[in-house]
Amino acid sequence: MIAIIIAGAIALVLSILGTPLYIRLLVKRGYGQFIRDDGPTSHATKRGTPTMGGVAIILATILAYAITHLVLWTPPSASVLLVLFLMVGLGAVGFMDDYLKIAQQRSLGLRPREKLLGQFLVATAFAVMALFFRDESGLTPASTKISFVRDIPWLDLAFGGTVAGFILFAVWANFLVAAWSNGVNLTDGLDGLASGATIIFTAAYLVISFWQWRQLCSVDLAAGGTVSCYDSRDPLDAAVLCAAIIGACVGFLWWNTSPAKIFMGDTGSLALGGAIAGLTIITRTQILGAIIGGLFVMISLSVIIQVASFKTTGKRVFRMAPLQHHFELKGWNEVTIVARFWIVAGILAGLGLGLFYLDALPRLTS
Repeated sequence: MIAIIIAGAIALVLSILGTPLYIRLLVKRGYGQFIRDDGPTSHATKRGTPTMGGVAIILATILAYAITHLVLWTPPSASVLLVLFLMVGLGAVGFMDDYLKIAQQRSLGLRPREKLLGQFLVATAFAVMALFFRDESGLTPASTKISFVRDIPWLDLAFGGTVAGFILFAVWANFLVAAWSNGVNLTDGLDGLASGATIIFTAAYLVISFWQWRQLCSVDLAAGGTVSCYDSRDPLDAAVLCAAIIGACVGFLWWNTSPAKIFMGDTGSLALGGAIAGLTIITRTQILGAIIGGLFVMISLSVIIQVASFKTTGKRVFRMAPLQHHFELKGWNEVTIVARFWIVAGILAGLGLGLFYLDALPRLTS
């Protein structure tokens, strides 16, 4: 428990004090945000606001996690190191995208194909490595089984053999990474929206990871062999990472809330999306994550629905996609939209935690 508190506190201090220093550096170099010409007209005033703020979030998270392990003199876990690899790797892709936008003086950076290729390379490397590094119990950071609140035994992607299992799991991991990273990226359209929603998501996963750590793995033979534990490899260290991400995002949100002094950019949104994807994989809660992070899912679906409708019927379902811009064009104030979307995110996170607890309840009362 002390490690969780230390990581969160250090990340918060580093982020809330370090971000304004980073803002000054970005302003000095003229690294400002370019705004889409087809976006809401109210966003024109945001042109020139420093971007690439995700660097501050990533550094605060990594430093807080590293310092926590140095202070307590404990080794980092393979599971969390892999999630950090995913976070930093996707953050690097986002950084290149943001930098090109600034260098080329336009609102488009990497081509979609280039961005997807970068995501694919990082996600595939993560997927392959996550099936190695067994602990003393034989557990690896990831499993080839698709999971809900735990691994689903009959949904094993390795049914066709080891090689087939690696390939199918890599495909599944790529889907999760692309879905989450692009989901957070699409959500990052209003001041504080993505960072606040990420705080809610990771807070829920801190509870899940800590709960998994508290439930020791055993098999109750008297109850017919019911497994009364969770098979995630390093749940306590995952909780430490969640605390570090929460602290980093809270410190960043201080400067990112409306009117934002800095934007996280693709650097931050892709990195946080990668961290979210990694957490769902190492905690064996991949499908549950879609409920807890339902706001990201809804916003992604709004874009898919809008594009599909326009291409098939020539009509738009929403005034503008992603969803938050639809409400902007309906006349909602930006702060109102962000606050209400946070409420939705909190409700969905609570629902997901409730489902997680209901799975454990029969075992606790038996």
